[in-house]
Amino acid sequence: MTALAWLIPAALFLGLIGLAGFLWALKSGQFEDLDGAAYRILEDDDESTSNDKR
Repeated sequence: MTALAWLIPAALFLGLIGLAGFLWALKSGQFEDLDGAAYRILEDDDESTSNDKR
């Protein structure tokens, strides 16, 4: 029973931290452009950032 007295508040606290992180991500625009990364991988860059000398 003592374990529940520690685990329930700990679970609620961690849940609130997760919710706060999610709301911060929404507010800062992390989910605005979901398709951008999918299309960026298909674009051909002439400027290579790798130093391959093949």
